Amino acid sequence: MANKGKFIVFEGTDGSGKSTQLRLLANYLREKRIACFETREPTYSPFGTILHDCMKGRLETDEYTIALLFAADRSDHIRNAADGILRKLEEGVTVLCDRYYLSSFAYNGGFVPLDWVIELNRSAMETLRPDLTIFLDVNVEESMARVGHRAAQERYEERERQKIIRANYFKLFEKFPEERVAVIESQPEREATQALVRRAVEECFGGSL
Repeated sequence: MANKGKFIVFEGTDGSGKSTQLRLLANYLREKRIACFETREPTYSPFGTILHDCMKGRLETDEYTIALLFAADRSDHIRNAADGILRKLEEGVTVLCDRYYLSSFAYNGGFVPLDWVIELNRSAMETLRPDLTIFLDVNVEESMARVGHRAAQERYEERERQKIIRANYFKLFEKFPEERVAVIESQPEREATQALVRRAVEECFGGSL
């Protein structure tokens, strides 16, 4: 039986560079002959597809429904028999995920009661905690400058909301000290940020990379 894979999550506000850094890390790990599976939330499952429509403004709904949809999408993401995270990990594959339950707490929990959002995600927290969460930190002004170049902005890509979300992340790190979080400054030079990401990941692998 293969050794269980590592579960590494990337978190951050919009424009923090999560997708880029995740892709660079995946390439690096594959060079080290570590099998990787790249994934994200919302997924592209039927649940996630509805969420993408909500995020893009193609479907109008409220914050409570958004939180419920994220919890449902996450449950399927974890447990899906075909390509769920648990299955990949049991196969010995390292899973790199763009967003997980801390995103729900920071984003949804800023606009509906946080305790309610936590309870929605209790099963996910008890079933699968990340081996490492990498939080890419960027100030709100830089965040807005980065997302301003996108063709279309999403539901939370607004200055005041981003301020709330960033502050929420740091409150969550204090609220859940058991979460293994590496806070890394997202620098303009992506290679400099990636070097810090790799250092944190190497520690996660016990310095064996």
